[in-house]
Amino acid sequence: MPTDAEDTGDLNPRESARIRRRDRDADAEARDLLRPGMGKVFKQIQDAQARAAKEPTGRRRRKR
Repeated sequence: MPTDAEDTGDLNPRESARIRRRDRDADAEARDLLRPGMGKVFKQIQDAQARAAKEPTGRRRRKR
């Protein structure tokens, strides 16, 4: 598997830098989830989804 240096070897330096920035920005969201405290947020989301799954989904219609 080629590394970034091998991958951009035949491009000019500006284009190589642009590709590296693009790749870094694409991975930013995944890295953001690794921040300290994000485990708690993940747990809160899972708990909320579990509660929502236990609640009835349909509403009853009022009789006229």
